[in-house]
Amino acid sequence: MSKKSYNKKRRPGKHTVIVLNDNRNTFNHVTRCLQEVCGHNYLQAIQCTNIIHNSGQCEVYTDKYEICVEVYDDLQVHGLTATIVK
Repeated sequence: MSKKSYNKKRRPGKHTVIVLNDNRNTFNHVTRCLQEVCGHNYLQAIQCTNIIHNSGQCEVYTDKYEICVEVYDDLQVHGLTATIVK
């Protein structure tokens, strides 16, 4: 897993990264990825993972488009299914 974290605090921005539920990734893997890639603390990552599991998707990161693309790419490298919306 990457040690790089793009954001320790969520900053307002124009684009949002959404992680989608899939049948490939474990609950723990998604939680760790949200912590490492998105800078979530443990409780925030667990809450988002629960939302992803129960609702099918969750907004996990908001910032400028260029930074969202980097976060999206890292999530993809770790096997998560994600999308970027404006």
